[in-house]
Amino acid sequence: MQFCDECGSMMHADGEEMVCSSCGATVAKDTDLAEQYTSTEAQDDSDVIETTEDANFEGKPTAEDVKCDECGTRKAWYTIKQTGSADEPPTRFFKCTECGHRWREYS
Repeated sequence: MQFCDECGSMMHADGEEMVCSSCGATVAKDTDLAEQYTSTEAQDDSDVIETTEDANFEGKPTAEDVKCDECGTRKAWYTIKQTGSADEPPTRFFKCTECGHRWREYS
């Protein structure tokens, strides 16, 4: 893995050059190190879950034991993430299925 000297972002191989994914800076591939690089196919977006404000389906489980403060709906999509240290309970992040309002609850 190579990082851009200009902005610090990860670079990707493009022919005989390494190109910054963020700022577009280019540098020649180091031929001595080229054997150490592993190239992969471009990532496709077929497994990406839609998360825009107007999405109809989030691909996440729903909770019916919550209430949206914005519209009063009692159904929301949710995800669980460990936001603190390992000995603390996880945080649940919600998105209302009706109005798209987002909030979180700490266990």
